[in-house]
Amino acid sequence: MSAVPCTKCGRALDETMFNQPDWLDCPNCEAPLRVEVFPALFQRAAPAPSGQALVTEGEASCFYHPHKKAVLPCDACGRFLCGLCDVDFNGEHLCPGCLETGRKKGRLSNLDNRRTLYDSLALSLVLLPMVLLFVWPLSLVTAPAALFVAVRYWKAPGSLMRRSKIRFVLAILLALIQIVAWGILFWFWFNH
Repeated sequence: MSAVPCTKCGRALDETMFNQPDWLDCPNCEAPLRVEVFPALFQRAAPAPSGQALVTEGEASCFYHPHKKAVLPCDACGRFLCGLCDVDFNGEHLCPGCLETGRKKGRLSNLDNRRTLYDSLALSLVLLPMVLLFVWPLSLVTAPAALFVAVRYWKAPGSLMRRSKIRFVLAILLALIQIVAWGILFWFWFNH
C-alpha cells in the first residue's frame, strides 16, 4: 500500500486516520486533516492476464514484444501477437502495423477516426451572419442551409464522444427566427 502523506509536513499518516467523519490532527505537525481514501488503495493490483511472459524456450513470442508469449497470429500478415498487441476489429485479429496500414490506405471501411460534426456546422451557419454584422444579408442563404443541415443530419452519427442534440435544436430555432424575420421584412417591403 502507498503511504498517504500529511499535506502540511509530508509525514506518512496512519491508516486509523482514513475515512473518519471528523477532522483529526496530524500526529507530527498537528495540522487539522480529514483524509478520504478510496478502498482500492488497500487492494493489491491483480496481474493482467494479457502479455504473459515466455514460459519455455519452444513457445512462440510476440513480434512486437519478444519477451511476451504469443496468443494468436495476425489475420492479415501472420505475425504472432501477445494479448497486448491483439486488436479485435470486426471479428478479425490485427496487429498494430496492419491496423495502421489499413487506416492509411482506406482498407478498413468501418474504422472511424473522425466524423463531421453536423450539429456544429448547422450552428455555425446560422451564427455566422449574426456575429459578423457586415455579412448579415448572408442569413438569407445560411438560415435555410442551417435548417437543411440540422434536419437532414439529425440522426447522423455525431462526435466520437457522446453529445446532446442541443446544437441542432439551437440551429433550428435560430434559423427559423431568421427565416421568419426575412419573411416579415419582405412582406413590409412589398406592401409598403
